[in-house]
Amino acid sequence: MTRFRVDDSFRPSWWLRGPHLQSILPSLLLRRAAIERRAIAMREAARELILDCGDGVRLQCFHSSPARRGKSVGRSLVVLLHGWEGSADSLYVLSIAQQLFDAGFEVVRLNLRDHGNTHHLNRDLFHSCRLPEVVGAVRAIQRQFPEQQLMLAGFSLGGNFMLRVAAAAPSEGIKVTRVVAVSPVLDPARTLRALEQGLSLYEKYFILKWRRSLLKKQAAWPDDYDFEHRVRGKSLAVMTEELVVRHTHYPALQTYLADYAITGERLAALQMPCCIITARDDPMIPPADLDLLADSPQLEVILTERGGHCGFVERLREPSWADRKMLAAFQQQ
Repeated sequence: MTRFRVDDSFRPSWWLRGPHLQSILPSLLLRRAAIERRAIAMREAARELILDCGDGVRLQCFHSSPARRGKSVGRSLVVLLHGWEGSADSLYVLSIAQQLFDAGFEVVRLNLRDHGNTHHLNRDLFHSCRLPEVVGAVRAIQRQFPEQQLMLAGFSLGGNFMLRVAAAAPSEGIKVTRVVAVSPVLDPARTLRALEQGLSLYEKYFILKWRRSLLKKQAAWPDDYDFEHRVRGKSLAVMTEELVVRHTHYPALQTYLADYAITGERLAALQMPCCIITARDDPMIPPADLDLLADSPQLEVILTERGGHCGFVERLREPSWADRKMLAAFQQQ
């Protein structure tokens, strides 16, 4: 049976309690200087790896080992995955990466296809149903680091991907020992609806970032793509539907969205401990979606009253509450 636990230990400063502020804080410059300063050691120890994910797909990641700072090689390795239109250098990724690195973990920050500066690596466009290549990336990482026990963490869409990887891992010959997902997308159709009907700031933010990404793809593959006119003056749903129909095998938007949902029986057969950390006031992930998750003795849901979407910031320049929860979960393993 899935365990649901309300956690009231998240206590942000009074002025940080709003869900929208919590949701935009992970991307604000207000936190950037402090987080990047703390992450200097981890980033200096990073080495780029281009992973062979099968079927000619290549994904980029950055591996940071404590051994490069004169410490012992970590016994455990955590693969971190950003959200949609984030990257391995997103502030929330850097923050938890440094926490894990300081605690002696090997850390891998993975970029999804067409995220970060990787638009040139693969001809075809990214979409959220490209699970096989993320499974392939995790498999390649395990083969390269066979001595470390492998754990996964993701944020938003990255959390959704990592939970799907966890469900597929046993049949794919991957041994994962623990997974933590922060504010994962549960039912994409309902998340898209929440973005359309909620604060317009979110939809505008994602449209802007997606347009920039598509134009980078066009610049990398000018003979294959022309997005100049297709990405203007359209809603997120319309953009998504047009690109799904034009550039994937899915016949319709709803079919595509349903294929990467982790509700229903998707997580029923999990074989390793998995934890979802989410907030009741998340403006993008309706809390009612939690009721759509399968019952699994391996799944725990930690629910807070506040925290927004991937926020959980108690103090502006300090690691987040979610960072500490994730670190504790991986140290427990």
